[in-house]
Amino acid sequence: MLVAALGAAWAGAPSSDPPAPDAVFDWFAYTGRDVAFEGTVPPGSFRNPVLAGFHADPSVVAARGKFYLVNSSFTFFPGIPVFQSDDLVHWTQIGNVIERPSQLDLDGLSVSRGIFAPAISYHDGTFYVITTAVDSGGNFIATATDPAGPWSDPIWLKSIEGIDPSLFFDDDGKVYVINNDAPEGTPRYEGHRAIWMQQIDLATRTPFGPRKVLIDGGVEPAKQPIWIEGPHLYKRDGWYYLSAAEGGTGPQHSQVVLRSRQVWGPYQPNPDNPILTQRDLPPGRALPITNAGHADLVQGPDESWWAVFLASRNYAGVHYNTGRETYLLPVTWTDGWPRILAHGKAIPYVVPGPAFMAGEQDQAPNTGNFSWRDDFDEPTLGRAWMQVRMPKAPWFDLRKQPGCLTIHPLAAGLDTLGNPSFLARRQQHLAFESSTALALPPPGTAAGIAAFQNERFWYFLGVRRTGAHAEVFLEKRGGDAPATVVASHRLQPVNERVQLKMQADGGAYGFGYDDGHGLQWLVQDADGTLLSTEVAGGFVGAMIGPYARDERPRPSSGKDL
Repeated sequence: MLVAALGAAWAGAPSSDPPAPDAVFDWFAYTGRDVAFEGTVPPGSFRNPVLAGFHADPSVVAARGKFYLVNSSFTFFPGIPVFQSDDLVHWTQIGNVIERPSQLDLDGLSVSRGIFAPAISYHDGTFYVITTAVDSGGNFIATATDPAGPWSDPIWLKSIEGIDPSLFFDDDGKVYVINNDAPEGTPRYEGHRAIWMQQIDLATRTPFGPRKVLIDGGVEPAKQPIWIEGPHLYKRDGWYYLSAAEGGTGPQHSQVVLRSRQVWGPYQPNPDNPILTQRDLPPGRALPITNAGHADLVQGPDESWWAVFLASRNYAGVHYNTGRETYLLPVTWTDGWPRILAHGKAIPYVVPGPAFMAGEQDQAPNTGNFSWRDDFDEPTLGRAWMQVRMPKAPWFDLRKQPGCLTIHPLAAGLDTLGNPSFLARRQQHLAFESSTALALPPPGTAAGIAAFQNERFWYFLGVRRTGAHAEVFLEKRGGDAPATVVASHRLQPVNERVQLKMQADGGAYGFGYDDGHGLQWLVQDADGTLLSTEVAGGFVGAMIGPYARDERPRPSSGKDL
């Protein structure tokens, strides 16, 4: 688990500064209340998304009688979560490909850089994950015999540029790398990309031979399609099927497919492309699911085909705070072509499940409305928690005060490009509430709950001591300007403890406190759209969790913007 791994990585780490006073949290709770998740799911059906909240760029493989799935993690650590399922519907996270700080350096990167679009495959007893560490090393492969880990250190593929690589194992034993890169020559327009392929020797992890373009631009080059990416190659009934995302990861996102009798092509596009999109639906529809694409196909034990893909749930037309999520739909084959969803049809929130689906209908805590609570009474931290970038020093502890989370605050703030002392879990609902109880921190430390989209867009509901008094405050950053205090109030704590609460409904966020005299709202209807991708940019979703900051007067240890 995470604490044990980090403890080993940090053993003997020197510290030149005296530690800041600790922040101690009793528990952390989260409850989702989305309208789209109300009601019961009929027997034999499942709820979409299957992984709610920031679970972008899914890739899936069937192996050893089970299914395994990975997602992009960008600059969050541990990185590249690995999920396991018996039925494609109920998923359990079993590990992470990047679980040791020594595997990758993400310092200095904005949140939406780092790990892009990992692809998982299985061959001859070994699991392979191939991906791109954007601005932090390029393309690499990691391997494991157990998908729960440990995974190898990155094996860098220095000769392959671009992003979104995947592996294809052909029947004749040859293995290929397929990925997105700039086209040959000068791009004709912004977003002009190509899909390339090259053979690779897995024994030496070395690409060799010619590297050739399989798709230049997209399925209709004359229309100047943008951002062809996320390619996967499959073989069925003697045909090679090349599937890729097209149109960018926003409202024009789609999935297209081409096929050939030869692995090197030429590939002919499906005359009925795209095989998945939501761009042709009315924007004002109720409970919209948008941005659908970046699919990966897998075959079940009954020979049925299924697709996992990303999409987003919007509010107020264009905003989504929950990021790009993982969805599941059946794949139908007609005249030798796959289709995920008919043109003009909305992605359903409830779907008839696979014939091999487990009988249990509950998919919590991955989707649906549920309540989740961490009492910090385990010796290791649960897999729901992540950090921003790689830790360089141990700053959380579950053993110092058993039954509590102790944070040793760092000076690096949420607006730095380092590793702030912030434990993050995904916001999985448009409407939710989250709360925590903590001891009033000693002077020099501020502690509370953060809602974080990236280093330029966040809220921090905190408490601190000011002289002989204590105060609760709400701090906000919403762009290039420095963070500001939105509101503050002097506390009258009954027993040196305080509860903090955050709640949201779409773009309206509320921030409150209870110092022993009942819940009081510090700010209501705060602008939560600054936590949306539409405003903040990037590729992740909002994250929430305990945060503590060293406020003693000394130079910051973080890499500031």
